[in-house]
Amino acid sequence: MGKDDLWYLAGLNPPQREAVLHRGEPLLILAGAGSGKTRVITVKIAHLILREGVNPRSILAVTFTNKAAQEMKERAIQICPQAGDVLIRTFHSFCAWFLRRNAALAGLDPHFSIYDEEDSLALLQSLYPDKGKKYLSSFAFAIGRAKDYGLSPEDPLDRISLHPEFEEMFRRYSERLRQIGSLDFGDLILRSLEVLRQFPEVKKRTQDRFRVLLVDEYQDSNVAQHQLLKELYSPQTYICVVGDDDQSIYRFRGAEVGNLLTFADEFPGTRIIRLEQNYRSTEKILQAASAVVRNNRGRLGKTLWTDRKGGKEPLIFSCMDQDEEARICVDLIRKNPGLETAILYRINAQSRVFETLLLREGIPYRLIGTVRFYEREEVKDALAFLRFLLNPKDEVSFRRIVNKPSRGIGAATVEGILSHREAVTEGLLQAMEVEASSRRGKALENLQGFLSLCHRLQEELEALELSRFVELLIRESGLEEYHRAQDQIAGSHKMRNLEELVNAAERYPRGRGGLAQFLEEIELDAARVAAEESSHERPLVTLITMHNTKGLEFDRVIVTGMEEGLFPRGGDEGEEDLEEERRLFYVAITRAKEELYFTYCRTRRLQGRIQEVKPSRFLKELPSSVWEQSKPFLDRASSGSVGGNGFEPGTLVYHEDYGQGMVIRQWVQDGILVVQVMFENGRVAQFIPRYERRLEKVTRDG
Repeated sequence: MGKDDLWYLAGLNPPQREAVLHRGEPLLILAGAGSGKTRVITVKIAHLILREGVNPRSILAVTFTNKAAQEMKERAIQICPQAGDVLIRTFHSFCAWFLRRNAALAGLDPHFSIYDEEDSLALLQSLYPDKGKKYLSSFAFAIGRAKDYGLSPEDPLDRISLHPEFEEMFRRYSERLRQIGSLDFGDLILRSLEVLRQFPEVKKRTQDRFRVLLVDEYQDSNVAQHQLLKELYSPQTYICVVGDDDQSIYRFRGAEVGNLLTFADEFPGTRIIRLEQNYRSTEKILQAASAVVRNNRGRLGKTLWTDRKGGKEPLIFSCMDQDEEARICVDLIRKNPGLETAILYRINAQSRVFETLLLREGIPYRLIGTVRFYEREEVKDALAFLRFLLNPKDEVSFRRIVNKPSRGIGAATVEGILSHREAVTEGLLQAMEVEASSRRGKALENLQGFLSLCHRLQEELEALELSRFVELLIRESGLEEYHRAQDQIAGSHKMRNLEELVNAAERYPRGRGGLAQFLEEIELDAARVAAEESSHERPLVTLITMHNTKGLEFDRVIVTGMEEGLFPRGGDEGEEDLEEERRLFYVAITRAKEELYFTYCRTRRLQGRIQEVKPSRFLKELPSSVWEQSKPFLDRASSGSVGGNGFEPGTLVYHEDYGQGMVIRQWVQDGILVVQVMFENGRVAQFIPRYERRLEKVTRDG
């Protein structure tokens, strides 16, 4: 074959070409962000078939999502049609394929069912019908984690859970799964391992079939998957794994970066090829990324570089609070609307302020990886309760909250209440009183408890500031305890979303009028969302968590919420957790192609209260040139907006038209101080003290 037979190598840089042509000893490709690794893998598959004469049926390529597997296959087929016979699957999909072909040896029906997380929890509930779903969810989660580490009920489980019931629950759950012949996701890997270890002839036959093993995103593999790869490998196997230790950000899902770091020790003679040329970002952006990630100890080490010399220096913006943070993002977008922009944040609860402002500014956006703020389950629960208190005739809201969380009010009682709705004039609260007169015992007690709660909350609605009332409702209704438990089980941020709802209510006056205004504006925002989505207008902005940006790229990236306690999370996290957070920051930085910005707040509303916060330690790891260039945006934000201007939050003021009030927020816009005041009559208004002569400060003693 001549040079023309290697046409598919055109355009590859030297390390990429070396990785494609490599054959022999195990190969570890350390592929930096934006270094073209997917192209290397697909070209390598084609090269093995076209040049090395490898039978496509003897190649097993494994990745971590069905979408990635499909993309890999399509791109390989474009170069080499025979690649259609290559087995390209996820780990779980491959194991399902393997077990169906060896079902009898595994003690399975070849048509076995695969249980997802909900199915697994339902099975656990069937074993422990006297225990609540909420209680059992944490055990179902722990069982899944144990299987990620390749552990069975007979193994030491201290690293997974110290709960005295866990081992017995794990054992009974595993036995029941075997009895009914079904597998959960963890079992797909573990039962495949069992067959390979117990039946040497199957192991040899599988190793003979798959003479080439290619694994993408190896930094995301867990311990059990790493064990599976070792069982599939033989001295005659050509193995190549691709990954980036600096982009291992899924430890909470069981991913083990150590699989990549120790690969060369597990597979002696490993050749390591580093793909360090980045085709995505400018030089300035890559310098920022490298400066941050080099602070991690747990890495093999590489330095990204690019031919795209120079570029705009990344900038840091200091903001008074999250409202100013959102406005700065909008200003950056409007200055150059031609760039595709991503606003990144650590947790989904942060999206609320950006969603609200972008809608009101008429800037199209899309939300990735989650539902919009006001459509999230926990937020809709609280809003339903608020709507019902405002309008006790609201049957839809009543049905949602009457027994959530469980209050022992059964379906028969609910239907009994609804049967009275035509006969009463004051809504379902009155209907509940009518139904209570016909109830006895526990049913009566539960119904009276809910009625008492509703009446008490209606009284507090008039007495408390609206944000304090929303906070009280979330607590007294049981929603706080219910969703906090969900967070502990699934590692979600439902309580942070509820806290953000409290923050959203802060701007509105107390009482029924303030609540009506609050709910009305939420509905108007929802209508604007629907109108925007139906217009099919191209979104200028993507709202997305840092975790969900993996594999994506944007012209302009704004990394928000760079504060201690938020990012990194703080608390009792150890060095491993901190290094993973730093890797997440690295991933966020390397999504940017042209422009990169960071924002942090000096105060942040938490549970409706303004608290001072500190800049993230990660910002201090950025190059000094970033800080030098950012000085105007740090000084601008701090001058006149914190202290020294006489209108700090809490300052009492008097306005000729509105009466006495209190400053609740302040910020600097275009170099001018703006304050927001809540007056005693419930009105909230904004002023520029420099020009508003009718606004005066008053002393506390009058």
